[in-house]
Amino acid sequence: MDDRLIIAGKSYSSRLLVGTGKYKNFTETKSSVEASGAEIITIAIRRSNIGQNPNEPSLLEILPPSKYTLLPNTAGCYSAEDAVRTLRLARELLDGHSLVKLEVLGDPQSLYPNVVETISAARTLVSEGFQVMVYTSDDPIVAKQLEDIGCVAIMPLASLIGSGMGILNPWNLHLIMERVQVPVIVDAGVGTASDAAIAMELGCAGVLMNTAIAGAQQPVLMAAAMKKAVEAGREAFLAGRMPKKLYSANPSSPMAGIIGSVRS
Repeated sequence: MDDRLIIAGKSYSSRLLVGTGKYKNFTETKSSVEASGAEIITIAIRRSNIGQNPNEPSLLEILPPSKYTLLPNTAGCYSAEDAVRTLRLARELLDGHSLVKLEVLGDPQSLYPNVVETISAARTLVSEGFQVMVYTSDDPIVAKQLEDIGCVAIMPLASLIGSGMGILNPWNLHLIMERVQVPVIVDAGVGTASDAAIAMELGCAGVLMNTAIAGAQQPVLMAAAMKKAVEAGREAFLAGRMPKKLYSANPSSPMAGIIGSVRS
């Protein structure tokens, strides 16, 4: 079955997107990304060197644009103005690259999105030709507004960034998926492989994570587990689970024709 993730007109075989921060070193970063099978990788422009500091090692040396789709993000930005400025810099550093991840945070403690500033930044970026994948709350009304602005993917949080709490409100994710046509990608809060599988079983188009892999005791092994979880969750969604039946026992094997069975 040809079941590829399509974002801004480009298709990808992997539905797992991964970040590149919080690893011990570049070797661990490279090995983890490779084990994840991800084709889209996020780069925090304010925290990672991709050429703006010529005297320091560049992340692009181990994760080249020829192999991965780079997704510059605005991690650490708390205003629309800072976010827009950061992504303009990213486009300049990456020779006109237009696919970006927008996130505007509300405060440094919760890292919850500031949706007012997010919407403002999205309008500016879309008007300037950026293809915006946007981190936001799990509010279906806001998600629809961001799609109407022109964002190419909606990325609601499952729970707070770095919390590892998993999906706290699956019902809102359902509401978002019912209302928008662009891909819905769970972003933030995934803690382990089962969280990723659940997100995919719900029908999300993909999952983005960083801390869940980088913060694991064995990041490379966790990256491989996340790859399998996303694939299994997607296949389970496509297969269609059996209906839940409270208090209705049903043998897994047919009883008809069994010797000694009672016939009506």
